[in-house]
Amino acid sequence: MNNQIKVMVASDAHVPYVQKILDTIEAAAKVRGTGIARRSTEYVEQKMREGKAIIALAGDQFAGFCYIETWGNKQFVANSGLIVVDAYRGKGLAKAIKKRAFDLSRERYPNAKIFGLTTGLAVMKINTELGYKPVPYSELTDDEAFWKGCETCVNFDILQRANRRFCMCTGLIFDPADQGKKDILDGIADDIVIE
Repeated sequence: MNNQIKVMVASDAHVPYVQKILDTIEAAAKVRGTGIARRSTEYVEQKMREGKAIIALAGDQFAGFCYIETWGNKQFVANSGLIVVDAYRGKGLAKAIKKRAFDLSRERYPNAKIFGLTTGLAVMKINTELGYKPVPYSELTDDEAFWKGCETCVNFDILQRANRRFCMCTGLIFDPADQGKKDILDGIADDIVIE
């Protein structure tokens, strides 16, 4: 299949896509006018080399991305940086990428709570389908390094003024102690393969 999109754990082989990923994230942040924390080239490369990133490719064309990171002595895992190239939207690719990032988080850190912050309704819906629940920020990691990452977001001043109690993003969390994993593959196009 020429038009097949593969969703897989990224590796060293995918490092050449880093600048395209960062450019796509930056462009999306401008269009949305909402906060997306910026990450450095080195940071994204490191996630790929550690096997903590998900990449979607249509042949050799970049289609989407997400990465995972642990916080609070691996008690929390964040799935962050979700992006889908405009040309590949409307096929359920974001859902496929999030599903693979969720599965990777569960494989590597089975007892960790998985969380995310988002202003995007589509991401909130996907997270809810995976079993996440909205929570106050006090339920998220207290790891200072995580919150430092918010400093590059355009809404950081809101977070700061609120003493990190709330911001524009909604906090969502999956607690493996509360429930099992959910299958959310409905609505994903037939030409998307999750590896």
